[in-house]
Formats: sequence, structure tokens, C-alpha cells
Amino acid sequence: MDVLAELTARCHVNKNEDGDRFVGIKADADNAMVYFPIGYRLPETERDLRQDILHLISVLAEFTNRKDRILQMQKFEAPQSVDFPINAYMEVINYFMEQNGYYTEKEAQYKNGDRGKYDWARTLRNKRPLIQANGTPAYIDYIVRVSAPNDRNMITQIHKFCVYESFVKLGWLFTPYLPEKPTIPRNNKMFLMLLREKLANTFNDKDKRLFQSMIAMLEYMDEKTKEKQFYFGTDRFEYVWEKLIDRVFGEKNKVDYFPKTRWALRAGRGRTNAALEPDTIMLHDRKIYVIDAKFYKFGISGNPADLPESSSINKQITYGEYIATQERFRVRYGGEVPVYNAFLMPYNARENRFGTNDTFVNVGEATGDWKVAGHKYERVQGILVDTRYLMYHYVGKPKNQIAALARSIESAFDSTGGLLPSADDAAATEMA
Repeated sequence: MDVLAELTARCHVNKNEDGDRFVGIKADADNAMVYFPIGYRLPETERDLRQDILHLISVLAEFTNRKDRILQMQKFEAPQSVDFPINAYMEVINYFMEQNGYYTEKEAQYKNGDRGKYDWARTLRNKRPLIQANGTPAYIDYIVRVSAPNDRNMITQIHKFCVYESFVKLGWLFTPYLPEKPTIPRNNKMFLMLLREKLANTFNDKDKRLFQSMIAMLEYMDEKTKEKQFYFGTDRFEYVWEKLIDRVFGEKNKVDYFPKTRWALRAGRGRTNAALEPDTIMLHDRKIYVIDAKFYKFGISGNPADLPESSSINKQITYGEYIATQERFRVRYGGEVPVYNAFLMPYNARENRFGTNDTFVNVGEATGDWKVAGHKYERVQGILVDTRYLMYHYVGKPKNQIAALARSIESAFDSTGGLLPSADDAAATEMA
């Protein structure tokens, strides 16, 4: 089996079904698998696939926290905590590859002697000279600079140990190569003591990151000695999907767009309820777009049963109506407020059942029978977004991405878009 085929065999794009929702990395001593979210398109070269795996790790590291990384595992009576310090392992590997070898002692070592390179500053501070007859000082004992051999340097040996452990678990992401097995026996207590002492006396940022990472690795190994498997990821990628969409398209200050409710009692003190909070508010070309991130599988299945339900549709219409009827917005826009509504769902732009390779695809709209005033926000647009594209474009907020999404939402109002009637409408027509 070639390298690309072997690496591809370790990758799985989940279907967002029961038992197939995990996104991240699961590994044990014998095997490791990478799980991508629904709609993800795996690249076709080894280099790009390795890059995508590393990028998936960075997305999960940025958009999940320890609470998110709790897996409900059937074989355990309680949820399994997933606090694997994957960034520490990656830092150890990156340092090894960038330096093309192990950490070596760069700080000078010193001793008393008369052979070697004199360190005059240390000698003057620490040695007492003899005063000659002419009044000038003379030194007969010096402090000289020496270097300890690397093979006797404990920090180097600890680094060798950590590099090997890192490559066993994650090195396959980079290369089939496995460094030599360390000869030093594992001694966490001693390793941690030396590393913490070294960290406290190190001022080089790169070395500090390395020592911090090795400490995190050893602490993890000390806590997880009985576990043969490790996990880094989440069963709830829908939260990551929401954060990605809000990062790319959303306004930071959304509080003005939150519909609020309250109780006013005829006797006693009333109560203000928590506001309804839309996932994302996007502003473009003096228009307001209310976006709900839905990590649903319609973009893969094409099954209408996998579309947002009535509660979500009604909530979106409520958001739009609230914004459109607020006096402060009407003043700001000089009359009618242009409000649009949309659901954003994942799909694969390269392989799909919709006959398109567009990043954003408008596949239909949802309406409520109770809203017939003809406002644009009453028609909630269903938009598919290429999963891989979104995961690679969350840094910054380029105007062209926002403009492209806005065009996809507004395209429904240029024509009917060839919308098909619902099953109930079709049945009623047939009966007539």
C-alpha cells in the first residue's frame, strides 16, 4: 500500500448519525484514525491530506474547550474526559523537525581552572586577586567556560524520550519515520523536576515552549498510565460549526438584535427573561442577515427530513420581525428595515447531489403559514456551505466571503428559484 492510500485509510468523514458524530483523532498503541466533519472533502495528495489533518487539529484546539471534549463512550459507565495535550505533542515534534535533531545545551558551563576560555566577568566577581608589589592585581585562579558532552546532558535525554513518545502517537501525521528508541528509563518525578528547574532559568521563547510542552506531556503520561487509548476531539461539532460561521460572517456586538421578554405581575415583583440569541448577525450593503448555523446532514442526504424543523423556522421569523419592527432600526435605515433570514448547513462542493461546485448553494426556503405579509425575513433561506472551505477561511472576515453569502441568500428574491411544493401541498393539489 502506498503512503497516500495508507494515510487515506486512516481518515474518515462522518455521517453525523448516532455512533458516527465524533470529529478529531482517536488512537491507541496499534492504530490511529482521523475523523472529519460531515461534508468534508479529503484532498488528493499526501502533502495536502497531512496539512488538512494538522489544520483540523488547530481548528479543534481553537474552537473547543475541555468541556466540549467529553465523549460519551458506551464501554465506560461515565463520560470519558479527553484532555489530551495534543499541542504539547505537536510542539515537541515541530521542534525536533525544525532543529533537525534533539535539544542540545546552549548555555555555557563554568568551572574553576587555568585552562580554557577565561570568563573575566565571573572571575572578577568571584575570585580574590593577589596584590603585587607595584599595586596591580594578579589572578592565579580563574573561572573558565566549558561545555558538557550532549550524551550526558539530561535535558537532551529527556527530549529524546519525549520525541519518541510523540512520534509513536502522532508522528505518522508527518512521516513514516520513527526516531530511535531512548535508552534512558522513564522517571517522571526526576524528569519533571529537571524540566521545571530548567524552565525557570530559560529566557529563550522557543526553548521555553519546548520545556513547557515536555512538562505537559509528562504530566499527562503520569495521569493516564492505565489508559491505552487517547482522544482529541468532540462529539458536538455543531458547536464548532456555529463558532466558525459566527467568526467568518458575524458582527461582534449582537445584543441589539436579541428579542427580549419579561413577566409583569399584578402582585409582587416581575421577571426579565433571558433574551433569544440568534447564532449570527451579518451586515452587508446596508442590509441585515439573521443566520442560524445548522449542522444538519441535508447537504449530504438530500432528504427533506434532515432540514430544520418548525421550532427553528418560527424562531428565525421572530428574530427577523423583531429587528424589522424596532424603531431604532427604522430610524437608522430611514423606513423599512431590509432583513433576510437563512440557515447555513454543511455540504461537499466537490461531490454532491445538487449538481454544483459553488461554495454557497441556495437549496430552498422555509416559511410559516402564520406569516403572509410578504416580508423578506418571512422566507428563511436554506444555504449549503462547503465544509472544507469554511474551516480554511475563518481567519479574518474578508468582504468577498460575506458578499458571496449575501448574493446566495438574496438570489431567492430574483426569481422563484424553481422551488418544489411541500409534500402536503402536493397531496392537496392531487386531491383537488
